[in-house]
Amino acid sequence: MRKPLMAGNWKMNKTVGEAVAMVKALKTAVADVTDVEILVCPTYTALYAVYNEIKDSNINLGAQNLFWEAKGAFTGEISPSMVKDAGCSYVIIGHSERRQYFGETDETVNKRTKAAFGAGLIPIVCVGETLEEREKNITFQVVETQVRGGLANLTAEESAAVVIAYEPVWAIGTGKTATPQQAQEVHAFIRKIYKEIYGDAADKVRILYGGSVNPKNVSDLMKQSDIDGGLVGGASLEAESFTQLVKY
Repeated sequence: MRKPLMAGNWKMNKTVGEAVAMVKALKTAVADVTDVEILVCPTYTALYAVYNEIKDSNINLGAQNLFWEAKGAFTGEISPSMVKDAGCSYVIIGHSERRQYFGETDETVNKRTKAAFGAGLIPIVCVGETLEEREKNITFQVVETQVRGGLANLTAEESAAVVIAYEPVWAIGTGKTATPQQAQEVHAFIRKIYKEIYGDAADKVRILYGGSVNPKNVSDLMKQSDIDGGLVGGASLEAESFTQLVKY
C-alpha cells in the first residue's frame, strides 16, 4: 500500500521568521496525523531553522532544488550534501518553473536525481505538459519523454523510492485544475510507462498531482487510484489550508 505524501512547495516565499512561524502552527495542527506523510519545502535560507522547529515532529523537510556536483566553483548553487546537512530528506527536481526559467532539461534532471540519491535524499521528480502541448494532443508523448529521460538508469532500490510529480504546467498557479479524471488518466499512463522501464517498482512508486491543489478539490483528486498525494504551491503557504490538505 502506497502511503500518501502531501508536499508543500513554498517556492520563493517566506523569510526565516515567517517560515518558522508557519511550521510551528502546522506542527500543532497535524500532530495527530499518521496516515499521510507530510513534507514542507522552504527556501534554502530557511531550511535549517525550519528543521530545528520540526525535527521531533511528523513533518519532513525538503529542498526545492540542488546541483549535481559535490563541491566546486559553482557560484550560487547548493550541493546534495549541503541539502542533506541542513536536515532535508527530500528534494524537488525539475519543477516546470526550473525548466521554464532556468533551462533545466531531462538530462540535467537525471543528473540531479542521481546526485540526490547519492546523498541519501529522495527526489521528487516533476513532469508535465504545457497548455500548448495539451491542445496539440501530445500530453502523453511529452510526459513519456520526461519520465524516460529524467528517471533513466536508476537502481532497483532507487526506482521504487523515487517520487514522481505530475504537474500540468497550465494548471500551476492559474487556478485551473485538471479534473480528477484528467489527472488520473495521466497518472495511470505514467505508472504504465514506469512499469515498462522498472517492472514491479511501478506498484510502489508514489505519483503526486500538482497544479492548483486546494482544500476544495483535494478530496476528489485523492479518490483516484493512481494519485498518491499532492505537490502543493499556494495552498501550502498557510498552516490552516495546508492542514486541510493533509487531513483530506
